[in-house]
Amino acid sequence: MKKIPVSDLRLGMYIQEICGSWMDHPFWKNSFRLDSLDDLHTLQTSVREVWIDTSKGLDVAPDVTALTPEEAESRTQQVLEVSSARNESEIRIPLEAEVVRAKILKGRAKKAVMSMFSDVRMGQALRADMAYPLVEEIHQSISRNTDALISLVRLKNKDDYTYLHSVAVCALMIALGKRLGLDSESLRHVGMAGLLHDVGKMLIPDPILNKPGRLTDDEFEIVKSHPRLGYQVLLKAEGLSDATLEVCLHHHERMDGGGYPDRLAGEDLSLYARMGAVCDVYDAITSERCYKKGWEPATAIHKMAEWQKGHFDLRIFHAFVKTVGIYPIGTLVRLKSGRLGYVVEQGRENLTAPVVKVIFSEQSNAHIFPELVDLLHAQDAIVSTEDPQQRGIAPLF
Repeated sequence: MKKIPVSDLRLGMYIQEICGSWMDHPFWKNSFRLDSLDDLHTLQTSVREVWIDTSKGLDVAPDVTALTPEEAESRTQQVLEVSSARNESEIRIPLEAEVVRAKILKGRAKKAVMSMFSDVRMGQALRADMAYPLVEEIHQSISRNTDALISLVRLKNKDDYTYLHSVAVCALMIALGKRLGLDSESLRHVGMAGLLHDVGKMLIPDPILNKPGRLTDDEFEIVKSHPRLGYQVLLKAEGLSDATLEVCLHHHERMDGGGYPDRLAGEDLSLYARMGAVCDVYDAITSERCYKKGWEPATAIHKMAEWQKGHFDLRIFHAFVKTVGIYPIGTLVRLKSGRLGYVVEQGRENLTAPVVKVIFSEQSNAHIFPELVDLLHAQDAIVSTEDPQQRGIAPLF
């Protein structure tokens, strides 16, 4: 396994993994033999790096420098270590208490977004007035407990993805904004931006938007038109802030200028657009789609840290990790003691030492009486993350 820049790709190599969100490229699978010049061109114009497997295809040229898995992991850990220190003094209501309210809010929010987006699909004007009370409710939920609603709206199927993705990005934007120190009015603006950022997808034909295979170049260009289409919809609505318009138009831009639709880079991107890019990618890659199973939250954070350079604003990415955690709420982890449990609370001093609800023993291969373990004060530690489905363990929520 070697990690190389796309400029060093050549035909005959075996692509093991594309380093980037699957919204950045039209390939529906990550692993394939590179035999097409068109595929080579698409990769070189849409992502920065890839992993290749030299046992299944050509190796790099002798003068090319490639990263080993160990070197890449070391760099990723350096990025995450900057985010791991935490000094959390905010008093929040318990997760279990807010989850009860958040479940009700999730259902209402989905219906409200479906109604607004249905109007747009039918050619009617967006009714932004329907969104303001919803954003305020989401803001209040995040203020009571950051993790409850964010954890719940991540759980979505391919059929309700479009609507709950909007709710999820709204919640993530508000939570990230709080971490960055935005005032209450700005938090409501970024929440509205998150809620409406993907409205342009209502104008993309469903057979293309939900195609369970590789998009053609023409189809991918149609999908990439959704930020501008959404921007045009929002321009006609009343009372929306510049932040909302900015996030809609530029949430797929990248810090290195490799995004779309305007290929903006660096300081040309507003704070809100940079926030939107991180929140949108995280929720998208942790969600089930018709063409791809979502990554577990901890895996998504790790992957984003691996290829954040050039993609995200590093300061905002560090703040985002502090917001959701290196091991987000609901992550199934295996401990050094051989027990498995779910992360139920972030560590107040260090994100690598969360509170875990232990529920399973590998030694006895059986469920055990649940126990809360604060890893900051325990003689135990996380050694890996696990997939609940593969382990046959019911999800936390």
